[in-house]
Amino acid sequence: MQKEIKDSILQLIQQKPRTVQEVAQSIQKNWRTADRYIELIAQETGLISTRIFREGSRGALKVVYWNALERTKGSAYQERLFTRLVQGRRKEDFSPFDLYQFVDEDKRQLFLESQEFLTPEPIRYDTMLANAQQQVLFFSGNLSWMELGPDMRAVIEMLAAKKVRIKILTRVDLTSHKNTVDMLSLNLRCGWDAIEIRHCEQPLRAVLVDDTLMSIKEVMSPQLCREVKEKSFLFYLIKDQAWIAWTQKVFWHLWGQSIDARDRLKVLESLT
Repeated sequence: MQKEIKDSILQLIQQKPRTVQEVAQSIQKNWRTADRYIELIAQETGLISTRIFREGSRGALKVVYWNALERTKGSAYQERLFTRLVQGRRKEDFSPFDLYQFVDEDKRQLFLESQEFLTPEPIRYDTMLANAQQQVLFFSGNLSWMELGPDMRAVIEMLAAKKVRIKILTRVDLTSHKNTVDMLSLNLRCGWDAIEIRHCEQPLRAVLVDDTLMSIKEVMSPQLCREVKEKSFLFYLIKDQAWIAWTQKVFWHLWGQSIDARDRLKVLESLT
């Protein structure tokens, strides 16, 4: 897809929602080609999304709409959360509880654990990721979750075989060099670019599975807070689609401003 066509589609959708047929007419392509371009842009940028009305009927209608985070359209509190997330660099810069408190009670769970890798069954990464159908988005620190065990690699490869896209925001530096290389090398085994990584210093430690689940981890440490007597871990499980959609938009906002991991790795490898 040419850049000019991509830009034309984005400009068209930003003005107002469009049907796939309208997009096809605008770029002078057939419906199938326009639909493929739309899906590709949605997967790569998150700036647009689609919704099918009257699905399953002969009158089904696929509509494309602008999906980027518009700060002026969120609540005042969401604007403050957004600012803290995009300005934060370390996990200590943001407490997930500030988001969690606004989620409906029947769509959230909170777990307190004394050990990081003995997480409850509902939020174990291998359990959560196995259910993904389309995409998994990671807010990571340095990809340390890859060290949860050998099963993680098997789960990632299983997702790739299902054509699930995996996108990761993480620091790409000397501390994460090995994990980043190992993760990207899985693409060779998968036979396609299932995994994309971009360098970004941000405070969330979270995973979003499709549009259905979000898990966030928070570390409580005596070194950071005198009131905490021993290191502990808070795990937040959220199933509220509105907050999941909002967090996805935060992800895509950061993604668009971040650097491809492969470019960072080239520089890092020149230092070794």
